[in-house]
Amino acid sequence: MLTLIIIAITAVVSILCFQNQDLFMRLRFSPYLVKNKNQTYRFFTHAFVHADWAHLLINMFVLLSFGKIVEQYFGMVFERKATVYYIILYLGGILFSSLPSYWKHQHNPSYSSIGASGAVSAVLFSSILFSPLSGIYIMFIPIPIPAFVFGILYLAYEAYSSKRASDNIGHDAHFWGAMYGVVITLILNVDIGIRFIEQVRNVFS
Repeated sequence: MLTLIIIAITAVVSILCFQNQDLFMRLRFSPYLVKNKNQTYRFFTHAFVHADWAHLLINMFVLLSFGKIVEQYFGMVFERKATVYYIILYLGGILFSSLPSYWKHQHNPSYSSIGASGAVSAVLFSSILFSPLSGIYIMFIPIPIPAFVFGILYLAYEAYSSKRASDNIGHDAHFWGAMYGVVITLILNVDIGIRFIEQVRNVFS
């Protein structure tokens, strides 16, 4: 349910921003304005803004696919605390994935970023910890890839692409959002990490 609420809020805000450039500019992430105008709210609001329909639909599709899974696991493991912990996972993913860009670009007034990719990566990697052997499909590959293998490939690709910086995609946000998802899930319950290791180890035994 919480995943659907986040998707609904994100969709409404993004669609409003499609039609209102002033609102778009007020909500986007600008490290320069955060530092010089103390507009710290931008650390969070940018995750509810997207560049276009494709950007919005891809992020929300991934969130829907894996967010429901994480909600179910959180419900089983954390019970009454599940909703609070899911909010910590999602909002923390937004904040933590934005910090590298903030430190890099706080003196650059022309830099800005938008999108929920950092938070979505946090949710995705939390789901990988819970179910490392589940299959994940990648475009143009007809067979599913084990989730833990996908996670390794994803982190390697985002780290490499971040260093190249040859496109307008927030690879830093993807990478650090994913790392946050792993770390916060293990902080909440270290046994999840132990079960992850046991499941992966069984593949090679």
